Amino acid sequence: RGVAHVVKNDPRFKIVAAADSKSGAVNPDGLDIDRLLQGKKETGRIGTPDWTAFRIAAEVDYDVLVEVTPTNAETGEPALSTIKIALSRGRHVVTSNKGPISLYYRELESLAEENGVALRFEGTVAGAVPIINGIRNGLAGNKVKALFGVLNGTCNYILSRMEEEGLTYVQALAEARDLGYAEADPTYDVNGTDAAIKLVILANTVLGMNVTLKDVQRTGIDRLTPEAIRMAQSTGQTIRLIASLYPEKKDLEVSPRLLPEDDPLVLSETLNAVTVETEYAGDVTFIGRGAGSVETASAILSDLLYIHDKYGF
Repeated sequence: RGVAHVVKNDPRFKIVAAADSKSGAVNPDGLDIDRLLQGKKETGRIGTPDWTAFRIAAEVDYDVLVEVTPTNAETGEPALSTIKIALSRGRHVVTSNKGPISLYYRELESLAEENGVALRFEGTVAGAVPIINGIRNGLAGNKVKALFGVLNGTCNYILSRMEEEGLTYVQALAEARDLGYAEADPTYDVNGTDAAIKLVILANTVLGMNVTLKDVQRTGIDRLTPEAIRMAQSTGQTIRLIASLYPEKKDLEVSPRLLPEDDPLVLSETLNAVTVETEYAGDVTFIGRGAGSVETASAILSDLLYIHDKYGF
C-alpha cells in the first residue's frame, strides 16, 4: 500500500499488475489503485485467485517488478522464485524483502547481470535511511573500517521506553505491540535476528563479504532489566541493541551495548541509525525512520527512479 500511495500519481509510472497473498489483478492500460485498495478493504482481495504473484512475474509485460512481501529468513520463498523469474525474463527488480537478499544475493546479482537488468534493494535495511546507496555511492573510494548500527526499531522503542519511563521489558513490549511497533510474535526482533539479517545484507552487498546469519553472534534484549538501565544511566550511559561489523576481522555481532548518552546511535523510539568508520571521510552517521510502509516506499521510490534514469522505461 505504501508503494502504491507513493507512485500512483507519478506520471513516470504505470502499475499494470498487482498481487497479494490471495489474489491479483492485471490491466495493461494501468490499474486504478484507489479502486484496487477499496476492493481489498471490502473483500480482502485485490483481484482474482488465478493471478498469483509468480504468474504475474512470469507472464505479464512489465518493466520493473516491485517485490514487497514479508521476509522468510529460512528459504527466502516465495519471493525468491518470483524475483528469479523476473530477472530471467530481463525485468528489473526492486525489493524490500530481506530473505532473498540475505540468503542469495550473489546468485541474484549474477542473474541480473546476465540479463542486463538491475536488482535494487535499498528498502531491505533501515527503511527510509539511504544506507546501502549512501555507502556504495556517497562513500565510494573510502575503505570501511567498521560499521555500527541501530537496525531494529522495535528494540530501540522498547529500550528507549525502559530508559525514559522506567518500564520493564514486558511493559515496554506490550506498549510497542499496542502501537503497532512490534509483531504478535516479536522473537526475531528482540533476539537480534532481524538486525543480524540486515547486517549480513550490508556485509555482502556493500562491503563485498560472503557471510551468512550463522556468522553473526547474537544476544537479544529480553533479559534486560530496569535496574540495568538505571545502572547505565548513573554513569552517564545508556543501552542500545547495536549491530557491529569489522570487515577485516570478519567480526559480526548484534548485542546490547553501553553507549555514552550523547552518542549519535542513542535514539528515541523507532528511529534507525548507522555509523560508518571510513578511511578518508572519518565517521559518517546516517539517521532516519527505519520502519513504516511509507518510509520503506521512499527507499523503493529511490530505486525505481535510479532504474528509470539509468535504463529508461
